[in-house]
Amino acid sequence: MNPPRFSVIIPAYNAAAFIARAIDSVLAQTWPAEEIIVVDDGSTDATAGIVAGYGDRVRYLRQGNAGVSAARNAGARAASGDWLAFLDADDWYYPDRLKWHAEWIARDGALDFLTGDYDYRRPDGGRISGSMEIHAAGRAMLAKAAGADTVVMSADEFQPFVADHFGDTHTLSVPRASFLALGGYPTGYRVCEDVYFLVKLCAASKRVGVVCRPMAAYVIHDASATRKDPLRAQFDNVRTLVDLDRAARAFPPPVRRGARARLGQGRLNLGYALARTGRRGEALGAVLPSLWENPGMASLRNLLSMVRG
Repeated sequence: MNPPRFSVIIPAYNAAAFIARAIDSVLAQTWPAEEIIVVDDGSTDATAGIVAGYGDRVRYLRQGNAGVSAARNAGARAASGDWLAFLDADDWYYPDRLKWHAEWIARDGALDFLTGDYDYRRPDGGRISGSMEIHAAGRAMLAKAAGADTVVMSADEFQPFVADHFGDTHTLSVPRASFLALGGYPTGYRVCEDVYFLVKLCAASKRVGVVCRPMAAYVIHDASATRKDPLRAQFDNVRTLVDLDRAARAFPPPVRRGARARLGQGRLNLGYALARTGRRGEALGAVLPSLWENPGMASLRNLLSMVRG
């Protein structure tokens, strides 16, 4: 199999404070990217000028403000590589991020897509935790790997991964043809659009390569959409997951069950967020649909927790 050629797509909106760090981390890869594409989603700060300073090492595309999904999709359409990798402008890759996936792809052409571990970090760079260690699906893959750096996740193991995934956008490697065939990231959603695409990708996949070592850094900061207005973010999250649950009716059973479980958790999180603001009745209403969507003791316990406050 020919070595994979990676196009790395970086959506950016008013990212002048950190876009250079993201670009530099891609330029420092031990497996060079075929190209780096920065899609400026209508920035009004110095983002364009900073990217221009990299000359022909970075392709720069600009669009009117249309959201992160539209920016990623525009980069994918313009890409010349046969594999796509993504990086948000406030995060960064570790040096071997592309190498770990590229070498595996070269020796195993039957992988539908690849993902891996990453570190949660504070804005000052301090590490909070790894992703796989705090998600049940990640811990299951670590146990399966039994100390190895890589492990294959099969289709019958997708349910917990879909319900609470450990790999995020910046550790995802996907064939460009597959990405385009699935329609890319869905537009019209403020949050959880990455989950929607990932679940669609799982539904079309059989074998997923998982790197059990941190591949990138995901920065937790107060400027994110989910932290600036947590309650609205929870409403938006449930809205996205309701639409995903409808689409998942046509997906394979493990993926369908995982999507339903994720919706149930999303409803519960919304209920907790409403209860914290004293809106007990709305909290109960947020969780109640889970009782008929996913009947069982877990849904009943969640409903009772809202009743008890």
